[in-house]
Amino acid sequence: MAATDGFLTVLEICRISPPPNTVGERSLPLTFFDLGWLLFHPIHQIFFYEFPHSKSHFIQTVIPNLKHSLSITLQHFFPFAGNLIVFPPPNASGIARKPEIRHVEGDSIALTFAESTLDFNDLIGNHPRDCNKFYPLVPQLEGASKGSDFVKFPIFSVQVTIFPNSGFAIGLTNHHTLSDARTRYDLLRAWTSIAKYGTDELFLASGSLPFYDRVIEYPQLLDEIYFNQHVIQTLDENYRPPQLVSTTDKVRATFVLTRAHINLLKKWLLVQLPRLEYVSSFTLGCAYIWSCIIKSRLHLEGKKSEDELERFSCVIDWRSRLDPPVPQNYFGNCVGPCFATTKSTILTGNKGFVTAVELVGKTIRETVKNKQGMLKDAETWLDRFVIQVPTVGVAGTPKDDVYDLDFGWGKPKKYESISIDFGQTMSVNVSSKSPEDLEFGLSLPAKQMDAFITIYGDELESIISEENS
Repeated sequence: MAATDGFLTVLEICRISPPPNTVGERSLPLTFFDLGWLLFHPIHQIFFYEFPHSKSHFIQTVIPNLKHSLSITLQHFFPFAGNLIVFPPPNASGIARKPEIRHVEGDSIALTFAESTLDFNDLIGNHPRDCNKFYPLVPQLEGASKGSDFVKFPIFSVQVTIFPNSGFAIGLTNHHTLSDARTRYDLLRAWTSIAKYGTDELFLASGSLPFYDRVIEYPQLLDEIYFNQHVIQTLDENYRPPQLVSTTDKVRATFVLTRAHINLLKKWLLVQLPRLEYVSSFTLGCAYIWSCIIKSRLHLEGKKSEDELERFSCVIDWRSRLDPPVPQNYFGNCVGPCFATTKSTILTGNKGFVTAVELVGKTIRETVKNKQGMLKDAETWLDRFVIQVPTVGVAGTPKDDVYDLDFGWGKPKKYESISIDFGQTMSVNVSSKSPEDLEFGLSLPAKQMDAFITIYGDELESIISEENS
């Protein structure tokens, strides 16, 4: 048994590699879809599972299973076991060598097993909970190390925490350069299948092996834009990825829009916007949450100037939208940004929700209608991200059912996207109760969360009452 940190006791830290001689030395070049995330914060997730058994039963049954199945999974998803390799900047006459993800025989990830005394049932609730309680449940990425002519950065780690006689949590951390949500979900589907059935036969039969070929067609000039000298000089052995602030005043809460709520909101919107084109549940839900967040901030900070702006951002999966398209099992990042901007005073007015729906829907439609998609202005992507405009982002997608990931002990009771604590971002997934419902996770300062809960409930009740009258 290792060190104790507050409510957490580390039971074991081990290294997990793919089975010997199954991967060898392989490398995966990065595309500009990956390069844009080089200095981005890590992605942290937690899956909570019910497990009403003792710690000894957990040690005897769960730990060996997860170790073995993770090793087999890494055989098929070798980049997760590898490292991000960054080469030094060239001299004046040289050419910059792009980073890559490299696996060599013996590479491994850190897998931590721990025990927590926190209240499992409190953590898996929807009510506001102190964000600080969740941070010990996600692992940190290990530090960089220097090779002969490169610096390497570990890019994936796992922590499994037991809450004796209640449940356990699986915390995942990955460098965003490694993959987007689609690829990460593919890894989890493989791992849960192998853990549940004890073999990779079913996974292999599903035809879901990762597609590693770099087949995305784009102007190579984009590589130079996304990996400039500044980035090269920043990523040395002293670089550490952003970390969550351990003394945050934020709380996290979950809000569920049921199918009945969504249908009523759509019906109400058709009265407000008779010419409204098709609006998806994703657009409707994100617009509603966005408008309520801005109103909750107004409640605390007071009226904004007439010219102050607010922005909404989400990413769009381009696998099927590129020309030519790439396979759905393409490994890595294949998402592009989508932005909607308006004035604060408009979003906080009586028509705030209606305006948000129009803006989000229009922006998404215009972004995806062109087969070239974001490639037409991809060189401005990073510039648009760093513009100093208050932005509410989106993490996750309801297209990947996070509540369908069963390791053999049942489906998750709760999913939490811990990374939303880095900024003002909402997580969006299908609900644990029904794939027809949408589940929104928020992380806000405690006082703003109180205001948001009131506004969210009051406006929803008002619209439902008006529609049912």
